[in-house]
Amino acid sequence: MGEDKKEHWERVYHTNNPDQVSWTQAVPQTSLNFIRGFDLAKTDRIIDVGGGDSKLVDFLLQEGYTNITVLDISEAALAKAKVRLGEKSSLVTWIFCDVTTFEPTETYTLWHDRAAFHFLTTQDQITSYLNIAAKAISDYLVIGTFSENGPEKCSGLAIKQYTEQELQTVFDEHFEKVSCITEDHTTPFATKQNFLFCSFKKRKV
Repeated sequence: MGEDKKEHWERVYHTNNPDQVSWTQAVPQTSLNFIRGFDLAKTDRIIDVGGGDSKLVDFLLQEGYTNITVLDISEAALAKAKVRLGEKSSLVTWIFCDVTTFEPTETYTLWHDRAAFHFLTTQDQITSYLNIAAKAISDYLVIGTFSENGPEKCSGLAIKQYTEQELQTVFDEHFEKVSCITEDHTTPFATKQNFLFCSFKKRKV
């Protein structure tokens, strides 16, 4: 029996620095552009799913957002982020869990995920994610996932690629697509990964 997901990601974050993993971004510009486009209040709840030690939280704090949550399956990743932020880490809510078993106790104005969704490769995992997101999100969703021209694996794990239409179809029951873009992410190794970013607005019942 192979290692489970938590063990895999703990090992990745224990043994690698940011410049040794493909997803590192010095500035998460596309995510910031989408978030700024929603004209959120600084007190609105924002969750970064699969945030790990991403620097998105640093920039959100810098821009004055005061209600930020970072969720990740790796305790080591969250620990690295806390060390990097220092005293500012106390301003953030940190949640250590697998998103498919997440039991939110509050709703989020914005749910951002550039890291977790494309690792869900079974219908059960995807359905769990959709059900949790539908309950937890009050307004907006931003998903960054590997496009049809992106890699087929990441960190040694199989992933699921998406076209714009496929991603829209997956979320269509509860979310209306706002806009989508594709872009090349340049890894610390100077390779390219093609991402699809889509923003959605929660359908009002």
